[in-house]
Amino acid sequence: MKITATILVAVTLAVFSGCGGAEAKTQVSVKTIQCGMCQKTIEQGLSKVRGVKNIRVSLDDKMTHVTHDPQVIDLAGIEEEISKLGYQANETPADPAAYEALPGCCKVGGGH
Repeated sequence: MKITATILVAVTLAVFSGCGGAEAKTQVSVKTIQCGMCQKTIEQGLSKVRGVKNIRVSLDDKMTHVTHDPQVIDLAGIEEEISKLGYQANETPADPAAYEALPGCCKVGGGH
């Protein structure tokens, strides 16, 4: 009886840990960021994206560190979302209309 209960508990834990609990950590180069406003724009924008759990944008190394559910959003999806915010993400270019709408301080060579 104890063996059956132990197996049941193990199977139950395996099923629940596999449901939506997946987590991946991804780094995205955002070499066009210029200032704290860029940082805030990306962090706030990605925080609204389904599957994204945690975001940290580093101005020092111009990297965005994202913890996400890989079953909901992958690297290409994260790059696309950053592009929609007006920033280059790895080799994915910034959406031109979104880039144009950024404040001057957030544009490459902008005043800061």
